[in-house]
Amino acid sequence: MKTLNDFNFKNKKALIRVDFNVPLNEKFEVTDATRIVSAKPTIIKILEDGGSCILMSHLGRPKGVQDEFSLQHIVKEVEDILGVEVKFISECVGEKAETAATNLQPGEVLLLENLRFHKEEEAGDRDFSEKLAKLGDIYVNDAFGTAHRAHASTTIIADFFPKSKCFGYLLAQEIESIDKVMKTGEKPVLAVLGGAKVSSKITIIENILDNVDHLIIGGGMSFTFVKAQGGKIGNSICEDDKMDLALDILKQAKAKNVQVHIPVDVIAADAFSNDANTQIVDINKIPDGWEGVDAGPKSIKQFHDVVMQCKTILWNGPLGVFEMESFAKGTIALGDSIAEATKKGAFSLVGGGDSVAAVKQFGFEDKVSYVSTGGGAMLESLEGKVLPGIAAIIE
Repeated sequence: MKTLNDFNFKNKKALIRVDFNVPLNEKFEVTDATRIVSAKPTIIKILEDGGSCILMSHLGRPKGVQDEFSLQHIVKEVEDILGVEVKFISECVGEKAETAATNLQPGEVLLLENLRFHKEEEAGDRDFSEKLAKLGDIYVNDAFGTAHRAHASTTIIADFFPKSKCFGYLLAQEIESIDKVMKTGEKPVLAVLGGAKVSSKITIIENILDNVDHLIIGGGMSFTFVKAQGGKIGNSICEDDKMDLALDILKQAKAKNVQVHIPVDVIAADAFSNDANTQIVDINKIPDGWEGVDAGPKSIKQFHDVVMQCKTILWNGPLGVFEMESFAKGTIALGDSIAEATKKGAFSLVGGGDSVAAVKQFGFEDKVSYVSTGGGAMLESLEGKVLPGIAAIIE
């Protein structure tokens, strides 16, 4: 696996695929710069070597050229984070882009316009990839968030750099973190899977059963398991057509000696509202007209005990409707437990949209070992898929 450390970038132009797909407000200001901050170490290493950086990214899902999706809006934010001037060009391929790249001096940074202004990017078009490739000497992929897409700038372009392509620090760290959970992590290994649906996590559960010692199933998906085992779940969310599958997963886990932990009690609410009436009930005895919305106190205690005995922890998905303050206690308590285990030497990886949002919302970002920057890419990695953007560099 070639990384930045295998190259000296002196007098070289690094063509870097970054993931600057950041949220903007109505004034086009960046509201969460995590992805830009994450790319900084890669960019700085190249500049300090005496190289120059040509940054390419997409932003949003534009239909052709649309000003609200122009990367020009983020130039100032990128400059502030990197501490260097960033040149911007309103093209990403063609004569204008080639001239700007040719004129780039060591120590300088050039940001290209949104790749997705060209439909060829998502189509993985070979000619478009070749035009992009003309701009740099070494190709660096540092965009984990798009590594599961075989797009022109993430995968096809690597063909044009047979001997001069590598992972940036961010992407290398993402691969390493997932490998720690899936292959090399110190045992016992724990996976916490939450969120609403079993169906979205089936392939992950089936793939990780060979690698984990403990599996906590929380959030909405736990009700499918409880109902499958004959429990009463009231009006709680449930995928009736996945109940046989839930029982099969429990059978597989038992055969592989994986201990499965499902909540024993829940906070039940009489409406899906922050102001609903609530009561604490056993998870398999939820009255009709009530729905489980958060883990209960016994479950929180049980999960804490499991977390504290594990050395490698994956957290994907919340334990309740954490977006509503009244139902965030279970998710916050789990975050506290994982932070405590991490402090005592465990390795903890958080990934997947909702858990990342929860970690940021409740201030756990610096208390876990690693927060993944790619939702879909991380999930596909956990499913055991080889991501095209990663395969293209390894080949």
